[in-house]
Amino acid sequence: MLLSELAQKELIQVEDGVRYGYLADTDLIFNGRTGEVLGFEVRKKSGRFSFRGRQEQIDEFIPWSEIVLIGEHRILFGKTHIAEEFDLEDRR
Repeated sequence: MLLSELAQKELIQVEDGVRYGYLADTDLIFNGRTGEVLGFEVRKKSGRFSFRGRQEQIDEFIPWSEIVLIGEHRILFGKTHIAEEFDLEDRR
């Protein structure tokens, strides 16, 4: 499967059924030395607004190991993690 085909798929968390948008709207994180895909970084808008009236964004990370199923139209995954929890030094 080509990356362009994956990009058109919708990301859905299995446990809660929460939709995270499309893979094309995420950042692909990979190990620069080995080329291994580590996961995807998702920018999710929180319901809170900052001091300047802008909506805050939370960076969440979907590790490749959390991918449960890649279907025809959707990618199902287990859970997200806060991006800062992972050592992503070798990213992009």
